[in-house]
Amino acid sequence: MTTTPLPGPAAPAARPARPRRTTAVGGWLGALPLLLFTGLCFGVPLIALLTGAFTTTDPVTGTTVATTDHLTRSLRGHYLDALLGSLRLSLITAAIGAVAGTLLARAIVTSRSRILRDLTLTASGVLANFGGVPLAFAFIATLGISGVVTRMGDLGARGWSLYTFSGLVLVYLYFLIPLMVLVTLPALDGLRPQWREAALDSGAGTLRYWWHIGLPILTPALLGGFVLLFGTAFAAHATAAALVGSGGMLPLVTLKIADALGGNVLIGQEGVALALALDMIAVAAVVMAVYLPLQRRSARWLR
Repeated sequence: MTTTPLPGPAAPAARPARPRRTTAVGGWLGALPLLLFTGLCFGVPLIALLTGAFTTTDPVTGTTVATTDHLTRSLRGHYLDALLGSLRLSLITAAIGAVAGTLLARAIVTSRSRILRDLTLTASGVLANFGGVPLAFAFIATLGISGVVTRMGDLGARGWSLYTFSGLVLVYLYFLIPLMVLVTLPALDGLRPQWREAALDSGAGTLRYWWHIGLPILTPALLGGFVLLFGTAFAAHATAAALVGSGGMLPLVTLKIADALGGNVLIGQEGVALALALDMIAVAAVVMAVYLPLQRRSARWLR
C-alpha cells in the first residue's frame, strides 16, 4: 500500500522588492520646491555679489572687465578698520554674553520655582529677537543724551555716553545674553544628577566635579553658543545704524557697506560694498564651519 505524503505548509510568497530608484526620485521631487526657493533667495544674490565684487564697468565706454581692485580696497584703510572694529565688537560682546548667559541659565536650572523658570525662558525668547530700530529707540529714550535714566542719575556729567563703543556693547548684550540662555539651557538640563551624586560619593568636591565632568560635557555647547553670539553680533546692522547713524562715530563693516551702497561718502563705491559683503560671508562661513560640529557634538548629550 502506497502512502501519499501530506502537503506541508505553503511557503509565504516573496514580496516584490520596491525599487529604490523610485523612492529616491520621489524624495528629490518632494525637496524640489525647497531647493528652488533656496536657489532663488541665496544663489541669485550670491552670483550678483560675486559678479559685482570682481568686475568693474568703465563709465565712459561701458566696458565690463574682471578685477580684484574692489576686494583689495576692502582690506585696506578705513574699510579694514571697519572690519576689525566689527570683529572686536563681536568678540567682546560674545565673550561677555556667553559668560553672563551661562551663569543665568545655570541659576534657572537650579531654581526650584517653575514659574520663575517659565517667565525667564519666555522673556529670553522675546528679548533674543528684540533688536533693530525699536531696541535702539528704547535705549535712546532711556540712556541717551536726554534719556530718563541719564537725567535722573546725571550720567552725562559723569562721562557716560550711549553713542560710544561701550554704549553699543551694552545695547548688543541686551539681546545676546538671552540668546545664550536659550542655547545653553538644554545642555545644562542634560547634566544628570546621578553624575554629580556619583562624583560626590567618590570624594570629589564641587570644583573637581565641574572641572572633570561638568565643563568637559558643556564645552561643545558653550563654544557653540559663543560662536553663535559672535556671528549674530557681527551681522547686526539695524541696531547700530539707528543708534550711531550711518557713516557715524564707530567704524563697523555693516555701516560702511550701507554708506558705500547709498553713496553717502563717495559715489560709485558699489563694488567695494559688495567686496565688503564678501568679506563678511567669508567670516560667516568660518563661524558656521566651527559652530555646526560643536552643535552636533553637544546634541549627543540631549538624547
